Amino acid sequence: MKKIIKKLLGLQKPALPPKSHLDILIENGLKVGQNFNMLPECIIDFSHCWHIEIGNNVTLAPRVHILAHDASTKLFLDYTKVKNVKIGNNVFVGTSTIIMPGVEIGDNVIVGAGSVVTKSIPSNVVYAGNPAKFICNLDTFLSKTKENMSSDNVFDESFTLRNAISLEDKVKMIDAVKNYGAAYVK
Repeated sequence: MKKIIKKLLGLQKPALPPKSHLDILIENGLKVGQNFNMLPECIIDFSHCWHIEIGNNVTLAPRVHILAHDASTKLFLDYTKVKNVKIGNNVFVGTSTIIMPGVEIGDNVIVGAGSVVTKSIPSNVVYAGNPAKFICNLDTFLSKTKENMSSDNVFDESFTLRNAISLEDKVKMIDAVKNYGAAYVK
């Protein structure tokens, strides 16, 4: 009865919004820099998140997994192996990539979708594969990409779902991919 009276009189404190999963990880020691973007279904090792550090301007595409522990030793040795993981600044990690314990990823790095990163990655490179391997320097990748861009296959924000792309514009993009091998959207 007291709760009802308090509510009617406006004396009850407003409920706080629920904490996000990322907020809980940060409270438990995960370190993240500015402009961190974690897309849906990513898994950051909750049980050892304080061993993980993520820099500025980092994007984790959907379903990226970052592990800081290896429980394979628990059954045999009764101990779990734990290692630190560090991701530098200006890093894009592609969809469904797995980053294993002990890995350090440098600055200005692209990790291709579906990669399994078992060893550290230096700065200014593109890595991909299972296990992830060097593909090329970042500057080389960006140069080749820019060479493929033209007024016929580069599109502005109006060519996105968030801006209600029209059927006609969808067809333009499909044709650009057919003719140039790729399209680019802002």
